[in-house]
Amino acid sequence: MAALIKLGSLLRQSALASSASTGSAPALFNAARFMCAGQPAGGNKLFVGGLAWATDDHSLKEAFQSFGEVVEARVITDRETGRSRGFGFVSFANEADADSAAKGMDGQL
Repeated sequence: MAALIKLGSLLRQSALASSASTGSAPALFNAARFMCAGQPAGGNKLFVGGLAWATDDHSLKEAFQSFGEVVEARVITDRETGRSRGFGFVSFANEADADSAAKGMDGQL
């Protein structure tokens, strides 16, 4: 498990370094490794992983609005630094929209 955490950290650092060297704005998703997964028994709330450090609640919501009404989009931040932890949650008004978003965004960059 520690090796996977270290690997994820190295991948994020290299992605940040490459986006900084090109001068472009960072992507919403950092080579999304885990992307979306619905709750085991269905539901309207999706876990979103592999987010770029620059992703905020607003940009996360915008990325998922094309799939339906987004009730809430929250990027989880570190309590001490306020920096993104690289994952978040998106809640939809109905389960069908959440399923559509999970299928449509799974594995996307």
